[in-house]
Amino acid sequence: MKPARLRVAATLLLAALAAAAWTWHAQRAPARSPAEPGASTPREYIGATACGGCHEKAFAAWQGSHHRLAMQEATAQSVLGDFGNRRFSHAGVTSIFFRRDGRFYVNTDGPDGRPADFEIKYTFGVTPLQQYLVAFPGGRLQALPIAWDARPKSQGGQRWFHLYPGQRITPRDPLHWTRLNQNWNWMCADCHSTDLRRNYDSASDSFKTAWSEINVSCEACHGPGSAHAAWANKAPGWEKAGDMGLEVALDERKGVAWPMNAASGSAVRSRPLATRREVDTCGQCHARRATLADGPARAGQLLDTHDPSLLARGLFFADGQQQDEVYTYASFLQSRMHAQGVTCSDCHDPHSGRLRVPGNGVCLQCHDAAKYAAQNHTLHREGSAGAGCPACHMPTRTYMVVDPRHDHSIRVPRPDLSLKHGTPNACNGCHKEKDARWAARIVEQAFGPQRRGGDLAAALDAGRRGAPEARDRLAALARDGSAPAIVRATAAAELQAFPGTPATAALEAALKDADPLVRGAAAEALGDHEIVDRLRLAEPLLDDPVRAVRAKAARALAAAPVAGMDAARRARFEAAFAEYVTTQQANANRPEARINLGLFWIDRGEPEKAEAEYRAATKLQPDFAPAWLNLADLYRAQGREAGAENALTQGLQHAPANADLSHALGLLKARLGLREEALRLLRLAAEQQPDNPRYAYVYVVALNDTGRPAQARAVLKSALVRFPHHAELQQIAALLRTDKAD
Repeated sequence: MKPARLRVAATLLLAALAAAAWTWHAQRAPARSPAEPGASTPREYIGATACGGCHEKAFAAWQGSHHRLAMQEATAQSVLGDFGNRRFSHAGVTSIFFRRDGRFYVNTDGPDGRPADFEIKYTFGVTPLQQYLVAFPGGRLQALPIAWDARPKSQGGQRWFHLYPGQRITPRDPLHWTRLNQNWNWMCADCHSTDLRRNYDSASDSFKTAWSEINVSCEACHGPGSAHAAWANKAPGWEKAGDMGLEVALDERKGVAWPMNAASGSAVRSRPLATRREVDTCGQCHARRATLADGPARAGQLLDTHDPSLLARGLFFADGQQQDEVYTYASFLQSRMHAQGVTCSDCHDPHSGRLRVPGNGVCLQCHDAAKYAAQNHTLHREGSAGAGCPACHMPTRTYMVVDPRHDHSIRVPRPDLSLKHGTPNACNGCHKEKDARWAARIVEQAFGPQRRGGDLAAALDAGRRGAPEARDRLAALARDGSAPAIVRATAAAELQAFPGTPATAALEAALKDADPLVRGAAAEALGDHEIVDRLRLAEPLLDDPVRAVRAKAARALAAAPVAGMDAARRARFEAAFAEYVTTQQANANRPEARINLGLFWIDRGEPEKAEAEYRAATKLQPDFAPAWLNLADLYRAQGREAGAENALTQGLQHAPANADLSHALGLLKARLGLREEALRLLRLAAEQQPDNPRYAYVYVVALNDTGRPAQARAVLKSALVRFPHHAELQQIAALLRTDKAD
């Protein structure tokens, strides 16, 4: 049986680990920015102090903000944790926090597992927790797994705690604080400092990361300020600055009013929101996203430098509620507030970070208190916690052990969807002693039996279960113009798993969607279509105005036969391919990016380049299984079975519990005729990854083929309980029934 080539998604997710934050190098970047088209002078970063000379009120509000304190040098003023020889034990490791010669240190397990002293170079964050960063060779900063709980003692704070409670994280674990997944330079640096450049060098596997300002200052959002300062000071050339010299005008609220609609009890924006500059500017950091370039995002144009995550399995529940640490952007794009033109600064002061009005007042700016603050709407006693708008419409989920974050999809509680699809709901989030049936009954009694929405939950749940109706539901949702763009994009992305005419028709429509999130998702979903269809559908997107869309179209077309094209068309394709390679090279310190490049070069017919990328991935992270899997697949395609076996064996030495490696090596042993060894490995894979129906199916086939039909039926019976709609399991079930009857 031929193993499918493992495709690692091109999206490299920021903060892939809930409960981690990261940062390094105290090198101040020279003030500079790329020249604007048509401008004679490059825009330069001038620093927050220069901005504060004119913008005194905003500067003062920013001083005590989380942005201002996002990252600091470790000093007696910035360090909140107790370094008075405090001992902290977790999972058999005792760490000691102490001071020496006015500096801050921790004695804890290092990369070899043995205790050593490490100096704290920087603080990271300020509340409700503060993390600490240690300098390592190669210009790296690594984040300690032990953080300081900055909350008051009355709330359980003022203590050291571990970000992975109940887990023993050894140096062999990718989550160990000394390893790649806890590295600041790539993981979080660009969201805690201004004008950050990672400056990774592949040849030396090292960073020279630099910034203009250590924290999140004015120019992180407004862009480099030199042209604006020239305009303000009437300096030479000021009249050419244009738009007051601002890189992006965050003025979408200017001149806008929100008059109340008496009939609905909700305010309506006086004019539609025509752009998404502000939300995209905030989304540079307040989104789970991949980076497409090294360097600061261009304010207001998120998808030119980043690729935001969609409502994917493991990140979001089927109805779009936050599950993993996804921050705010994707949640807010789902909301009715976003659809009505609300922006981040309608609710939050952008300089202090505080709510514009405390408590329910921030919601009652636009929602009539007589209707929405009344007990017959809240169903809770006035003044109680349950009567707060966020309790029902923005429930929290706690990350990093002590950090509860509100879900910004701002949805109504849907216990009825909990009953249908197993999603959480705000009612039972508080009333844990009750069940969803009770909550659904209460909601129906108060607001009637009709509920609007639920198409997303129905479609994603069906897709995740592989239900027969999944393709049609997802196709319909992808084409539903009334659904939020991120919902349409997610449906389009999910259609990749359900090929067929309805899916292709929906993707063809999505490729022409006005929103770049949808176009990009549709381009990515074309990956398994025949190249002739990809050419017909995706080629127009090579000229898309948005970089993330162009990159995904280029990836979908990597196998295009450019040699037979005319010179102009071929040059267009080659330019798109070069841009795609650049987006991945921006993340060259990550094995995922190397795998993406390897797969790209396979499609381009350059296996030597692919092998080099796979090999580089194994060096960056030896226990990263996809590197060994793709390397083995490359060797097998070249008829080098011994090389493939060696790659998989090495992979299992580094990642012995990896089901994908066990499965692939089992198939290879089967091809070599080593049936018992193959069966052992295939069984191991099915046990290591019980939520993978394909592995269960292959193990059942192997059992049957080796003369163990009774065992095959037993394993199949168990698998069908978990995956009742899986087509291959149904097929083998029919075959085994026929064999038994014969």
